[in-house]
Amino acid sequence: MALIVFLRGINVGGHRTFRPSMLARDLAVFDVVNVGAAGTLVVRKPVSRTKFLAELRRKLPFKAVVSFCDARDLIRLEMENPFGAEPFGQDVVRFVSVLSKANRSKGSLPVAFPPGEKWFVRIIGSKKRLVFGVYRRHMMTIGYLGEIDGFFGAPATTRSWSTMLSVLRILKASEQANKGIRDGPSQKRGR
Repeated sequence: MALIVFLRGINVGGHRTFRPSMLARDLAVFDVVNVGAAGTLVVRKPVSRTKFLAELRRKLPFKAVVSFCDARDLIRLEMENPFGAEPFGQDVVRFVSVLSKANRSKGSLPVAFPPGEKWFVRIIGSKKRLVFGVYRRHMMTIGYLGEIDGFFGAPATTRSWSTMLSVLRILKASEQANKGIRDGPSQKRGR
């Protein structure tokens, strides 16, 4: 099963900058695909989590919080349609945060930061390490996304739902390619 890895706080505001595509190339033995510049990696070759994460940390040019989830958890989340059919305005972004440790929230969901009508971040729900919700496009939002850490008791790394959909496309294409290899080429019988 593929592993999805998320690096927190890289290539933001000129701090901890590097090229995740080069990291993916350095980790090619694990069949790693880079998604964007924020440090999202799809590890397509089944491997020990411990072994991969040790090698990842060895190759990173700095210390970083690393969060991860199994492909099946992200696929399951997509099938459950976490955002429903609710329409959102153009100033609202759907997101998924991945916790660096298992979910330990003691609060009930949904929850908004700050509470009330003028929220910037609204958490709709969570499944295992995945937390999903919406945020408003605003300069103050980044501070409120940081509230997720305290609410769940672990550092959270956030990506937009559109990034997660890109990851899902990679997973599905990889699955189709692997299925083709397992099934072998189709053979037509001539008469």
